[in-house]
Amino acid sequence: MRDMVRLPPHIERRLEELFPHARDREKFVETLLADAMSGMQMAPEALPEHVGGTLHLFSDGGSRGNPGQAAIAYIIEDPTRGVILRQHGECIGIETNNVAEYKALIEGLKAALHYRPNRLICHLDSELVVKQLSGEYRVKMPTLQPLMEEAKALSMELADVMFRHIPREDNFRADALVNKALNEQERGQSRAIPNPIPSKRGLFERF
Repeated sequence: MRDMVRLPPHIERRLEELFPHARDREKFVETLLADAMSGMQMAPEALPEHVGGTLHLFSDGGSRGNPGQAAIAYIIEDPTRGVILRQHGECIGIETNNVAEYKALIEGLKAALHYRPNRLICHLDSELVVKQLSGEYRVKMPTLQPLMEEAKALSMELADVMFRHIPREDNFRADALVNKALNEQERGQSRAIPNPIPSKRGLFERF
């Protein structure tokens, strides 16, 4: 017990007076700690949910303007139970499409770590990101290099990770979350500006 819990010297001396035998002292401390810890409760979000098995991560990022107002989104799905464990979408400021794609994947990987899957299959409609992570493409843009390294570092914390390129139409749920975040931001900005000047807005761009 002394190897597990280091007590202040004056407490150890007092324990030796009360319990001359080391075995009795260890039993007393063990019981005391067990009673104290039984009353402690962690917040639910602090407790990791160990799902295991195979999980699917769908991530997407987009920019209206490229660069322009950008948003990211991810969905973590448990295919065995057919349930969505977590989904999230948010605006990230002025960025390019490719930066948004990487940041969406990074946030999705961070969220997936919470569930500690045995295997994680990442579905992205960005062929560039998938091929850069596989080493098939070189990273030419300096802004993407640290993002690629962060994504790889996070993937190393998982037991098994696979990056899979999928058609854009197969990633419609994450895409919808991206557009929802951008639309809500635009509505918020328009309400904050009295008599806004009409402007022509381009189509949602990805590449």
